[in-house]
Amino acid sequence: MLADLGIASRRGCEELIEAGEVSVNGEPVLALPVWVTPQDRIEVGGKVVHAPPRKPRPGAHARPKGGVGQEPVRHIYVMLNKPTNTVSTTLDPAGRRTVLDLVQHPAAARLFPVGRLDYDTTGLLLLTNDGDLTNLLTHPRYGVPKTYRAVVKGLLDDESLAVLEKGIYLAERKEGRTEGARRAAHVGLKLVSRDRDRTVVEISLKEGRNRQVRRMFAAVGRPVRRLQRLRMGPLSLKGLAVGRWRELTRDELRSLKAAVREAQHQEPEGGGPAPGAEPAPRARPSRIRAAPTKD
Repeated sequence: MLADLGIASRRGCEELIEAGEVSVNGEPVLALPVWVTPQDRIEVGGKVVHAPPRKPRPGAHARPKGGVGQEPVRHIYVMLNKPTNTVSTTLDPAGRRTVLDLVQHPAAARLFPVGRLDYDTTGLLLLTNDGDLTNLLTHPRYGVPKTYRAVVKGLLDDESLAVLEKGIYLAERKEGRTEGARRAAHVGLKLVSRDRDRTVVEISLKEGRNRQVRRMFAAVGRPVRRLQRLRMGPLSLKGLAVGRWRELTRDELRSLKAAVREAQHQEPEGGGPAPGAEPAPRARPSRIRAAPTKD
């Protein structure tokens, strides 16, 4: 619900919850998941972002969605070449620059990022107010491939490249705790250049685990110095300067939706738990009941 309201990306909303910035019906929530309904009052950082709808007075006619005389909201799709030192959320409690500080679209006050890029990662980031497409693009089963260019420290040998391409085990963290490990799905690798001091690699993956690219290279002893997302499915950064944005063309949007449909019909590439590891227990969801409201 928070993501659909344009507060932040889904992962960004989870971080806001875990940081104690979110309350439901006046009660702070700290653990995930939390179930809510349209009848709940939700606040983020002390500001009301959703309130229960008021019951109409007897004899009053309900207004159509969007208000009297207002046209349906037009879906906007924006490509941003994200610079460093920028967070991929719509709200940052620390006051850092957000992607919405860079994208001031005159026709859409509630754009939100599709997924996220780390604070120091640059490159292609999609912003939209289309919640349905966002859910498909960020779903771990239906995600379209994303391609990054990584500059890593030192010489990355062929053996390490093979290990990365096959998929390595990464720790799973839930609610701030490590709960086993799971193998990353198969990735595509293209060696661009390498010497004694640095290696440049293009890596393509469908998963979107937290800081996955950086963690994968760190696991083979080659920390990432610079990371840039070049492509997202059929979308490419070509011709877009750092810090600049533009709307997707009709052909780009058509190609992106086609890529999502294709991904939905493919078998998911899941990585399994580490050999001998116990399966992680499933978290029991908190259930917040709506407070009684007065007429």
